[in-house]
Amino acid sequence: MASADETVNVEPTQGGAPEAAVSSEPDAIQADEAEMDPQEYARLVDLYDSSFRNIAEGEVIKGTVLQVSESEVIVDVGYKSEGMISIDEFRDENGEVMVQTGDLVDVLLERTEDREGHIVLSREKAEKMKIWDEVEKAYAERKVVIGRVIERIKGGLAVDIGVRAFLPGSQIDVRPVRNLDSLRGQELRMRVIKVNKKRGNIVLSRKSLLEEENAEKKTQTLATLAEGKVLQGVVKNLTDYGAFIDLGGLDGLLHITDMSWGRVSHPSELFKVNDEVEVIVLKFDPTTERVSLGYKQLIADPWTVVAERYPAGGRVSGKVVSLTDYGAFVELEPGVEGLIHVSEMSWSKRVKHPSKILSVGDTVETMVLGVDSQARRISLGLKQIEANPWLELAEKYPVGTRINGAVRNLTEFGAFVEVEEGIDGLIHISDMSWSKRLKHPSEALKKGDTVEAMVLNVDAENQRLSLGLKQLATDIWDEFFANHKAGNVIDGKVVRMTNFGAFVELADGIEGLIHVSEFDDSHGEEKVELQVDESYSMKIIKLSPAERKIGLSIRALKSDEEHDWESYSTSSSSVTLGDHMKRSE
Repeated sequence: MASADETVNVEPTQGGAPEAAVSSEPDAIQADEAEMDPQEYARLVDLYDSSFRNIAEGEVIKGTVLQVSESEVIVDVGYKSEGMISIDEFRDENGEVMVQTGDLVDVLLERTEDREGHIVLSREKAEKMKIWDEVEKAYAERKVVIGRVIERIKGGLAVDIGVRAFLPGSQIDVRPVRNLDSLRGQELRMRVIKVNKKRGNIVLSRKSLLEEENAEKKTQTLATLAEGKVLQGVVKNLTDYGAFIDLGGLDGLLHITDMSWGRVSHPSELFKVNDEVEVIVLKFDPTTERVSLGYKQLIADPWTVVAERYPAGGRVSGKVVSLTDYGAFVELEPGVEGLIHVSEMSWSKRVKHPSKILSVGDTVETMVLGVDSQARRISLGLKQIEANPWLELAEKYPVGTRINGAVRNLTEFGAFVEVEEGIDGLIHISDMSWSKRLKHPSEALKKGDTVEAMVLNVDAENQRLSLGLKQLATDIWDEFFANHKAGNVIDGKVVRMTNFGAFVELADGIEGLIHVSEFDDSHGEEKVELQVDESYSMKIIKLSPAERKIGLSIRALKSDEEHDWESYSTSSSSVTLGDHMKRSE
């Protein structure tokens, strides 16, 4: 038994609670209470109480794991009693228990005693308290924090940095981000720009960090930037007219025309955001810090050797990449395209639009018609791959050949007749009838009619075939000229009057002209006034078979009649009645 002046040795237990050399329980003191001086007893009780840690509620302390069960973890923090924590607070993301007996863990003392006399501890809340301390330190020292985007919320993003924090939309990037949902699950580097532990409020900024980093990179980039220099960059943004490339704190524009020697409809055909690309500096203005970049300039221009690779007359294959009203563009190789004009697509068909023959994506064989390297143009022909049917047409259908075909189309000047598939011949309106004056081909033919016609001419070079309908019938003009001559008197009906004369129908399809100078010039009651649809006798005064013209005259007929009467009157004055009787006998 120790005297009142003796020093009691106290050693900590494994759990952190001190253990007296005499006894670790107050019962040992009470056992000797009868033999112990009251003052000594009080001193020993105070010594026992002071041997436990002086801890307060809300404090994060270290404890030793005494036992791990299926549901709980018992932790000794050096207090009068142990604390029990749910096993769930020690599980990782995969549900595995990450603690074992003897481990030192940080816990939060929530209460010093529950109903059962145990202290209430929380490992989860202790971890969060530690994180808050780290967040406050990061805020004070402007340190970088790393967090994972949880979800999109009103005004920005919710980010997990150990505790839930808020990243405003305006602080996500140096440029506005259109699709915030695309950042879900990504890890971002940020700075803490506002923290309030009591309210549980943390505000982050990625923009400020990027601006600081970009400023440093920009200084380095500007120091080495020069026209003609090849750089590595990252595609930052795509627009309809080009791509912005991050060169390191400084953006350069790669225009769509400098992306490829060939056709590019949109930059997205070649690049995606965040792609790493090699570019060359085409132009740099230090004053405005504007940089123009090139991508196609890193490879040779294919047009420099096009004339050698694609000589005129050669056959080449390519893919149809575009159709227009006037033709089809065919890619012969990356960066080299040729045009098949609509007129070079078929020998026989009238192609209204290239889509009637070709489609985008088709692989076609063509013939090179011409190359202009300076203008970057190649003329291609599709029809030249096949034989020209027009060159064989003159042999198949010599002049005078009779053909049968369907009327495909009518125009004001004639009718197109299909001679064979893809080849039409024209019956001009003037070759439809010998006798009728047609105002429109529809007076003689209708669309869809099957007709017989005669080949009048074949023009292979201009792809024209002339046909005649009237040539199959007898020429009534030749027959008329054969049976009539100048001086004959003939009857005719006036069909129309003009200021220079009257047209007279002499037979079916045959007309002649009485010039105004050949009208009746007699005076008095016997003078004839011409009327349309009235018939008159007249004299043929001129025949022109080559021009198919007939000149008529009423005046000449009247003049002959007057001359005959005068001659008769003169001769009758010297003839006696007897002479007349003798002549009559």
